[in-house]
Amino acid sequence: MRDLVKEIGDFIFLEDEPQKCNVIITVGGSFPQIAEKSAELYKSGFADYVLAGGGVSVKTGVFTGVKDKKDIYSGDYKTECDLYEDVLIKNGVPKSAIVREDRSGHTRANAECAAAVLKEQGISAEKMILVCKRFHARRCLMFFQSAFPETEILVVPADIEVGEMNITKDNWHTSSYGIKRVMGELARCGDQLTETDINNFKMVK
Repeated sequence: MRDLVKEIGDFIFLEDEPQKCNVIITVGGSFPQIAEKSAELYKSGFADYVLAGGGVSVKTGVFTGVKDKKDIYSGDYKTECDLYEDVLIKNGVPKSAIVREDRSGHTRANAECAAAVLKEQGISAEKMILVCKRFHARRCLMFFQSAFPETEILVVPADIEVGEMNITKDNWHTSSYGIKRVMGELARCGDQLTETDINNFKMVK
């Protein structure tokens, strides 16, 4: 009998071993753990640049605020990028190594704006690491592969206590919250996929 729970988990949750690359992408969000993970990778020598991505919420038009560790990261952040830049600097990443992208308001825009910013600044994107929430991995990879069809992309997720648990491939199906988040991601992967994405995927090496 096929294990559908396992198959859904295998599809949604992705994780690669980090390798030396051109840039680390900190995918937009409100949890500082994502940028902390990027800083850890940078200090381990995996890239020369870290992109801090994310603008304001497309739903509210403003940055909705830091969702964890507010005692450490308490700045007057106007964008997700502002938060991430502060987290990166406080965790040892020099400002000169940080690439700012503060225009995007959702995952697809994270990828498209990252591509534009890296091109503007002349930074190679031959190989990159995506840092994101664990259950966000597939959708992040989907959009970044579409925006960077010629780039080798590795996914290195961050551990985050979201809604009283760190949702993982092993435990997502054990709580109503985990099921809701993962099935929501599964639905978005289908609903948000376009013909252009499919054609771009065909270019992936």
